[in-house]
Amino acid sequence: MATVSSYRVLIAGILSPPAAAFFGMRVYRNLTRASADPDKDFLFRLSLTALAMAVPFIVTLALAIGDRRRHALTTSGRIGLVLALVSLALTWFPIRGAIERARQTRNLALRGVTAPPFDTVDVFGKQHRLEDHAGQVVLVNVWATWCSPCKKEMPKLDRLYQDRKGEGFMVFGLSTEDVEEQRRFNQEQVSVSYPLLTMAGKVPDMYRNTAQYPANFLIDRAGRLQPAPGAGEPFEKLEAAVSSLLKGAR
Repeated sequence: MATVSSYRVLIAGILSPPAAAFFGMRVYRNLTRASADPDKDFLFRLSLTALAMAVPFIVTLALAIGDRRRHALTTSGRIGLVLALVSLALTWFPIRGAIERARQTRNLALRGVTAPPFDTVDVFGKQHRLEDHAGQVVLVNVWATWCSPCKKEMPKLDRLYQDRKGEGFMVFGLSTEDVEEQRRFNQEQVSVSYPLLTMAGKVPDMYRNTAQYPANFLIDRAGRLQPAPGAGEPFEKLEAAVSSLLKGAR
C-alpha cells in the first residue's frame, strides 16, 4: 500500500489524458442531449466541457502539492505532473471550437465585403470559379454528410435553385469530406442538381473553417457578402433574403 501511495502522482498523471478525453466526450454529449437549444448554448456547453477535461490535471496537481508538503516531490511525481499537463492541453479542442464558432459567426454577419474568390472542382471533376458567376446571386452552402440539418436543408435549396436559377441564382454545396463519400451521399441519400464542390482547388479559409453546419454564405450581384439567416431559422427567411438580392441591380 505504501508503494502505491508513493507513486500516486505518477499513476494519476498516466490516467489523466484518457480521463480528460472521457470526461470531455461524456459531458459534451450529455449537455447536448439535455439542451433545449444546442445552437444558443454552444459556448456554455464547450466551457463546461473544457472545465471537465481539466479536472484530471487539477487532481494530479493537488496530489503533487500534497506530496511536496510532506516531502520532496520524487522523480516519478514530476513525471506524473508532466503527463497530466498533456490532459490539460486537450482542453484546447473545446477552446478551439469556441474560437472557430465566434469566427464563423463574425464571417456570416459580414455585409458589403467582397466575397473571397474560389477556384475548385466539383465531385465529378468539373471546374467552378466564383468569378464566372459575376452579376448573379450566389449561395455557398457549407455542409457535411453526417449533418442532419444539412440533409433537411439540401432538398429545399435544390428546389429554390431550380425555381430561381433563371433569374440569375446559383447554389454551390461545399464540403471538406472525401469526394467519394460526397458522391455516394448525393447518389444514395440526398440528390441535388447544384454542384457539390471539393477542396481540391483554391478555397479560402472563410469557407473552409466551419464550426456549425450548415453554414450559408450569400453573395449579391456585385460580388459582395450579405448576411444569410442562420441554420436554426426558418428556411423561408433564406428564401426571402435570396429574393431580395435577386431584385437588386442586374
